[in-house]
Formats: sequence, structure tokens, C-alpha cells
Amino acid sequence: MSLAFDKNTYGKLLAEYQPQVINSEEEYDRMLADVEQLIGNKNRSPEQTALLQILVRLIEEYENKNHPMGESSPHLILQHLMEAREIKQCDLVGIIGSNSVVSEIVNGKSSISKAQAKVLGDFFHVSPELFI
Repeated sequence: MSLAFDKNTYGKLLAEYQPQVINSEEEYDRMLADVEQLIGNKNRSPEQTALLQILVRLIEEYENKNHPMGESSPHLILQHLMEAREIKQCDLVGIIGSNSVVSEIVNGKSSISKAQAKVLGDFFHVSPELFI
């Protein structure tokens, strides 16, 4: 069952969060905290999901401009996301494979399959292409 999108609720969320282009590290940190809070909400409403998508795009724009990553390997991107979100290898067991599979992927000894990339993209709320 899909929940209906409520424009009034969405408007209240926009007024509460006031998303805007990020111009400082303080604004960036605040928006990251907002995103983490929304990601952690297991019962996120359609309106909160729409807000989350906007905040993530604003963060990505700021990071691309102010913290360019350059070329990076899929396992380094995975390591970065794990560190940023305080996720341990054991948290990925069962999501992308066994303990040994997770260890090999995180340490760059095995490549990430397309199926694993999709699951990781969903898990981290990023494009699966980062892991390919």
C-alpha cells in the first residue's frame, strides 16, 4: 500500500528544515546531521523521503565543489561510506555476503558484483554505480 503524498505536510517539513544551497562547513555539517536523522527513520513518510532526496542532492553538490574525491576505487568508496556512517564489516554480513566475502570486498581483494553494488547502493542511499 502506497501512502499518498501530502503537500501540506511536505510544506511544513520544508519550513522546518529550510533546505538551501550549502555555503559553509557549518551548514554542511548541519545538513549531514539532518540526513542521518532522516535515514535512520525506519517509518519515513513520502514527504520525508522527498525532503531527504533534496538534502542529499545539496550535500552532493557541496561535496563535489568543495571536497572532490577524484578517481577512487569501489572498495575505497565503500570504506569511506562505512567510516562516515560508523558501519563495521559485520554490519554488511548477510547484506552482500559472508564474513570472508565482506572482508575481501572491503579490502579490495575481490571486486563488487552488480548485484552487490545494487544492494550497497540501496543500503547507503547512493548510486550503485559508485561500487562498479
